[in-house]
Amino acid sequence: MTELDLSNPKPSREARQWAMFCHFAAFLGMWFPFGNLIGPLIIWQLKRESDPFVDEQGKEALNFQITVAIASAICYVLMFVLIGFVLLGLLFIGAVVLVVIAGVKANDGVAYRYPFTWRPIK
Repeated sequence: MTELDLSNPKPSREARQWAMFCHFAAFLGMWFPFGNLIGPLIIWQLKRESDPFVDEQGKEALNFQITVAIASAICYVLMFVLIGFVLLGLLFIGAVVLVVIAGVKANDGVAYRYPFTWRPIK
């Protein structure tokens, strides 16, 4: 039998939803240039003071999208030697999978940390 951790209560339903929206806002990049950066940035800026969980997950989502943008730029440069096409496809698939996992975890109230992420925003 496990003990309840009262020192770290589960975030409110609203906080969990906004944290999930921070992650899923990255899908705006499919329709708008740089939407994968602008979406999480706007939601994080609007809701970061409402709950520490939203602040933490918003920073994590934004840091991951910054990392994806940098990796995408590198893939575009590598297209001159053809390997960039394959790498960009793999990057896209990996980013989609990780964003979905992060959004689901955030909605469950679990703080998610993306792997292989540069975290310039602390």
